[in-house]
Amino acid sequence: MMEICDKNRHLGNTLREMGRVMVAFSGGVDSAVVLKRAQQELGDNVLAVVVASEMFRESEFKAAVQLAEDLGVKVYQTEIKELDSPQITANNPDSWYYSKKMLYMHLNQLAQELGYPYVLDGMIMDDEEDFRPGLKARTEEGIRSVLQEANIYKSEVRELAKKLNLPVWNKLASCSLASRFPYGTKLDRKKVNQVNQSELYLKRIGFEEVRVRYHDNVARIEVTADKIVELLEKRMEIQHKLESLGFDYVSVDLRGYRTGSMNKVLPEAAAEQKHVANA
Repeated sequence: MMEICDKNRHLGNTLREMGRVMVAFSGGVDSAVVLKRAQQELGDNVLAVVVASEMFRESEFKAAVQLAEDLGVKVYQTEIKELDSPQITANNPDSWYYSKKMLYMHLNQLAQELGYPYVLDGMIMDDEEDFRPGLKARTEEGIRSVLQEANIYKSEVRELAKKLNLPVWNKLASCSLASRFPYGTKLDRKKVNQVNQSELYLKRIGFEEVRVRYHDNVARIEVTADKIVELLEKRMEIQHKLESLGFDYVSVDLRGYRTGSMNKVLPEAAAEQKHVANA
């Protein structure tokens, strides 16, 4: 079994062989390790591309740009319009494929224009364990997942990030805001903003790990089990705020925060796709 030092060495060898790379940089721990190691091996032959989208928070975009700049890596800022795509706004299980396809096609176009022969993402070995439509889109577009190529898992990514003194080594994972909506609920900017503002409010009052799941006029709040009592203590304040954002009813999920909870109601035929929205 390969030790983390051997995997890190393998990662370095792979990066050196590439010579010049573009990194799809989200600001999360996985892509941060890819970017930092690429910088260590290739110096100025690395470009961090930070992509803005309506399905991710502006604060995440700005934080990613800032981190890349703090690392001393060249940064290119761009955007995609996911809510202009009917395949994505339909919000079906295969919408996640179209979302990743749009991203990777955009990155490949930029790489061609800017002269970068390789585009790298931050997928890790844990992403292989479940069905992920992003894997299909990645393979079709020829994106390189160098952490997977080095057989690196999440716990090892965090270990590497800590050794590399990356401030995001223990950062919580983020995911597309589409994961807050039941499959079949058509997405639009108003609904996405309603959920986003609700979660930002809850984060401001002390609930860092939180999801607001959208069920038409009902908001279903998920927080970690140890935070449910605190949430209930603030129930009137929360009810008032979420009503002002457009919800008629506010509920608390007694099972607490968990990733992929919207997949629970997927039909039997889609059982193999049960982890497409892992947030």
